[in-house]
Amino acid sequence: MADIKTDILVIGAGSGGLTVASGAAQMGAEVVLLEANEMGGDCLNFGCVPSKALIASAEAAHGQAHAAPYGVANVAPAVDYAAAKDHVKNAIATIAPHDSQERFEGLGVKVIREYGQFISPTEVKAGDTVIRARRTVIATGSSPFVPPIPGLENVPYETNETLFDLREKPDHLLVIGGGPIGMEMAQAHLRLGSKVTLIQGGNALGKDDPEAAALVKDHLRDEGLEIIEGAHAAKVRGQAGAIEVEIDDGQVLKGSHLLVAVGRTPNIERLNLDAAGIKSTKAGIKVDAALKTSNSRVYAIGDVAGGLQFTHVANYHAGIVIRSAVLGLPAKAHASHLPWTTYTDPELAQVGLTEAQARKAHGTKLEVVRVEYDGNDRAIATRKTAGFIKVMVVRGRPVGATIVGAQAGELIHTWALALANNLKMKHISAMVAPYPTLGEINKRAAGAYFTPRLFESDWVKRIVRLVQRWLP
Repeated sequence: MADIKTDILVIGAGSGGLTVASGAAQMGAEVVLLEANEMGGDCLNFGCVPSKALIASAEAAHGQAHAAPYGVANVAPAVDYAAAKDHVKNAIATIAPHDSQERFEGLGVKVIREYGQFISPTEVKAGDTVIRARRTVIATGSSPFVPPIPGLENVPYETNETLFDLREKPDHLLVIGGGPIGMEMAQAHLRLGSKVTLIQGGNALGKDDPEAAALVKDHLRDEGLEIIEGAHAAKVRGQAGAIEVEIDDGQVLKGSHLLVAVGRTPNIERLNLDAAGIKSTKAGIKVDAALKTSNSRVYAIGDVAGGLQFTHVANYHAGIVIRSAVLGLPAKAHASHLPWTTYTDPELAQVGLTEAQARKAHGTKLEVVRVEYDGNDRAIATRKTAGFIKVMVVRGRPVGATIVGAQAGELIHTWALALANNLKMKHISAMVAPYPTLGEINKRAAGAYFTPRLFESDWVKRIVRLVQRWLP
C-alpha cells in the first residue's frame, strides 16, 4: 500500500475537475487526480460534445429537405445514421487529447485511474494508494437517473451514456423526459429520419419561461414531433425493436427504441462520504457559498454539488475553488448570473430571473422589455424570424433575460456579461453592434427600454424645444 501526500486531490476528471487540476498544477501546487472511467467525463464522452455533434448532423439533413425558401430545390436527405455517429466519435476524438491523461501528466499532475473512497476525514483510498491532501475537491459529476417504472428493468433502453454508441437508426424512438436532453435528442432523431414520440409528466421544458418554451414546442410539433405532456409512464414492456410504454391514462405508445432522459443523479455512492464527515442529500453533496462541504478541507463542485447541472457551471465552480484552495483568497459562488441554453431549433437561452420569477421578486419595480426577431434584418435575410427576447429590468439594471430563436445561446452572452458585472441598460445601449447581425437584437432591447423615456416624454420634448430655440 503506497502513501501519497499532496496539496490538492481532485476526484473526477470531468470538466470541473480537470479545470481545478490544470489550474492548480500550473500555479505550482502538487496535484493528484483520480479518474476510473473516461478522461473528460460526461461532457466530452456522453453529453455536450456528442449531443451537439449529432444535432449538427441533423441540422444538415434538415437543411437539405427545407432549402426551397432560399431558391434551392428541396431534396430528401440520404441519412447514414452510422456515419453520423462516426462524426460524433470524430468530434470526441479531436477534443480528447486536450483532456487526456498524457496532457495532464505533462502539466505535472499525478493521474491515478482508480475510484476514490474516503477512509477518514483526511484520507482517500484509490486502489492500493492512500492519498493525504491539504485540500480535496470532489468533482464526480452525475449519471442518468433511471426511474422505477414497472417493467423497465426487463426492456432494452438507452440513456445519454449509451445513445451515442447506437449504430442503427431507430424507426420510432420513444423518449421519456421533456427536459433539455430529451428535447434535443428528440428533434435530432426526427431530423435524421426517425419517428419520435416524447412523453413528459408535466410540461416539457418546464423550468424555462413558459412563453419561450411554447414557441419551441410548437416549432417541434410542426416538424412532426409528437409531444405528450401531463402523462407519466406507468409501465414498460416489450423487447428490442418492439417496445411499448403505457401511460397513466391507459394509452399504449409503441416504438422500436426507448430513450430515458428524466434527469440526473449525483455520483456519490462510491465515495464513502460518512467516513469523511461529509453531508449529502439525494440532490448531491451539501456545500456552502464557498463550495466547502461539512468537512471544511473538502470542496464539491459541478453536478455533484446539487445545483445547476451544466459544464460551464462546473468550470465556474472550479475557478472559485482555485482562488480559495490554491491561492488562499476568499471566494464565493453565486448562481444569479449563470446562463443556460437548450440547443433545439429554435434555441432557448436564459440567464438570471425569468419573467415570472422577477415579478415575484420585484413586483411593481419590474419593467419587461421585449423585441421580436422578425424586426431584425439579419433574421429576415436568413428566414430565422421565429423568436423574441425578453429582458427583465429593475431600476435600469437587467436582472434576467430570456431569448428564444436562432443562436439564442450566442446572444445570451451579452446579458450574462451584464449580470456578472452589474451593468446597466445604458451600457448595452452604448454598444455598437455590426450590421446586419442577430446581435443587434440585444442592442434593440436596450433601446426599447429607453424609448418611452426619450420619445414619449413631454418633459423631454419641452427640453428639446427649448434647446432648439437657443441653438444658433
